[in-house]
Amino acid sequence: MPLPRLGYGRQSIDRSDIDAVVSALTSDFLTQGPVVDRFEAALAERCASRHAVAVSSGTAALHLACLAADLGATDIGVTSAITFAASANCLRYVGAEVAFTDINSRSLGPSVSVLGEMIAQQPAVRAIIPVHMAGLADSSAEIRALAGRRLVIEDAAHAVGGTYACGRPVGCGAYADMTIFSFHPVKTITTGEGGAILTNDSELARRLRQLRSHGIERDGTRFTDNDPREDGDQKPWLYEQQMLGFNYRLTDIQAALGLSQLAKLDEFLARRRAIVARYDEAFSKLRGIRLPQSSPQDRARSAHHLYIAVFDFELLGTTRSRLMGQLAEAGIGTQVHYIPVYHHPYYVRRYAIDRANFPEAEAYYRGCLSLPLYPGLTDEDVERVVAAVTGLVSRP
Repeated sequence: MPLPRLGYGRQSIDRSDIDAVVSALTSDFLTQGPVVDRFEAALAERCASRHAVAVSSGTAALHLACLAADLGATDIGVTSAITFAASANCLRYVGAEVAFTDINSRSLGPSVSVLGEMIAQQPAVRAIIPVHMAGLADSSAEIRALAGRRLVIEDAAHAVGGTYACGRPVGCGAYADMTIFSFHPVKTITTGEGGAILTNDSELARRLRQLRSHGIERDGTRFTDNDPREDGDQKPWLYEQQMLGFNYRLTDIQAALGLSQLAKLDEFLARRRAIVARYDEAFSKLRGIRLPQSSPQDRARSAHHLYIAVFDFELLGTTRSRLMGQLAEAGIGTQVHYIPVYHHPYYVRRYAIDRANFPEAEAYYRGCLSLPLYPGLTDEDVERVVAAVTGLVSRP
């Protein structure tokens, strides 16, 4: 009987999650109901943030963060060269231009020195979107200091449950105006699809909630063009669309799953850390493999969304395609996180970026490979991955 295929990431769903979703399905509300409010409150409490605004995806969270901050055509936003395209696309959605920074080879986050040079050279930079790659929030205090009065929107899609170097939870607002999370199935917790924006700024939170629901305002005290009262009371039907918003709402069904998952976050993190520790133990002994983020300090703080190894394929006498194919034959799925954003045709056409300006991103991209990492992996599964990788890279 063939062994089950192990993907690089996977949701972890149990009976309590199913029961939570069924409860929402049999309630009076499927969307825009009380479970979303409860999920937002629980998420804000977990992250020590004043506000959490749940939305339909991490990409929607990035888009709304840029909209709420009034970024536009005269602005430049800076993000990491190594990230999913959404970290840059959100700036283009609002008409802003994008600049990319090279990465730190240890943390895989943005290079602070390069970021500082870019800010000094480009006065139009108004926003910085640092990416907490694979779940590690690195140099957050330094980036906040460099930003000054500029906006900081943390792309913490990978980092639900992670902590900063100071020990505070990612999303608390210590180093950012807004922090976004993703709840895609391969992330630390899932709502199926979904995301959230966390902020300590009450006005930003109000704008985010309005923008996620068509730009509609229902509070009569905030109406601009209508008399909200009739017979002494607010007209019960009245609302105003005050800005161009979107339908980026999260459903109660998704929020119910999110609440159930959030209750298991510490359990998920503990299992991820145990798997990472075993991988580090095994792979640190092998030639031709570098393990970024593998210091004890980094491992202790990361949310461990991904386990990334950087292979020297030339030294190993193979190629990434061949190794991925051999691992797939053994039932082990892998992935590349990520192709540098400036490699994509849209950004090539728009900016004609010189790849020589990104030596660390290019070196990382040549060798990176994400190996299976999710709480549902058994110890036997983990040993399958260890044995397969070790066997393939140890061949003469």
